[in-house]
Amino acid sequence: MFPERRMMKAQPNSDSQHMASDFKDIYMPHGLLRNGDLQTILGQHIPEDASIVMEQEQLILFDAGPDRTELETDRAVRLLGVYTPGRSPLNAPPRPKGLAMLLHGWEGDSHSAYNLILGSELIRAGYEVVRLNMRDHGPTHHLNKGIFFATLVEEVHAATHQVGLLAAGRPFFIIGASLGGNFVVRIALRHQRNPIPNLRRAIAVNPVLNPRRACILLDDHRLLQRYFRRRWLESLMKKQKLFPDLYDFTHLASVPTIWEMSDWVTKSMSFYSGVEEYLDAYTVKPGEFLDLAAPLTILTAANDPLIPSDDIETLPAHPQLQVYVLPYGGHVGYNDLFPFRNCLPDLIKQVLIQDADNN
Repeated sequence: MFPERRMMKAQPNSDSQHMASDFKDIYMPHGLLRNGDLQTILGQHIPEDASIVMEQEQLILFDAGPDRTELETDRAVRLLGVYTPGRSPLNAPPRPKGLAMLLHGWEGDSHSAYNLILGSELIRAGYEVVRLNMRDHGPTHHLNKGIFFATLVEEVHAATHQVGLLAAGRPFFIIGASLGGNFVVRIALRHQRNPIPNLRRAIAVNPVLNPRRACILLDDHRLLQRYFRRRWLESLMKKQKLFPDLYDFTHLASVPTIWEMSDWVTKSMSFYSGVEEYLDAYTVKPGEFLDLAAPLTILTAANDPLIPSDDIETLPAHPQLQVYVLPYGGHVGYNDLFPFRNCLPDLIKQVLIQDADNN
């Protein structure tokens, strides 16, 4: 159903070519795990050792600037983050290597599998970690009256700015997956006019750059469509229960597709004329990367069932941009066998090692 193309693209310099080779050494999954759908599903598995990032975690409430839904003009948007202090490796100085902020995808949250797996490995490697929840994700529906829209990049940027200040002169990395990867890319593109303090590198994993295309593919994928539609409907019903005077989403239970649900929500509760204008509003076009002013690494898989790799492959070369398209990995999967394990942390750590070598 989804052809698997063997490919590794790296741009634009010899360091990138070297790291691409390293990626092949780190991740070439067993033949039984080379199907993109299977990789995507297995990416939801949370191993026992992924709980380290939840130890000593502390909640942080961020004032994230004005509410662009205009439902609460008298106070700032509130976003919830989870901070975990670093653990220095044995025989290493106590000062953390840096601070990493992890940003989940649509209908994920700070406790999504990839956030826990990657966050725990970064803690073990000596980094501090902040896992940020976007509006209406995780236990946050009560914090703001307005519902989540993927176009609300300003409030996520404002919270990211505050997290960057916590790095206190140490390297700050922002890492996002799927829709979180889209936000990371947009924050990196906004960096020139609205700098993020201490930002060393932005890393986007399987980022949604063409939301219209991704939405169509999601609706065509029966299993994933059912999962995301259910999660989104549950989220909207939570909002309705909290703010019954503002919302009535009851009839959406009978709307069969995410595209049609999105069309109704955007027409009824946003400034957009419908789903197409909304999706176009957070599309990242290739030409925008010409103004990139922050180091950005994009990592994706050729067999991702939701994000076609040619969305990534057609990006223009830029000194600040690294692009890696692995042949396998699915949508934020990157699992392997014998033993069964998630290899995304190893891939991210390779990016961080390469970054440290170049700075």
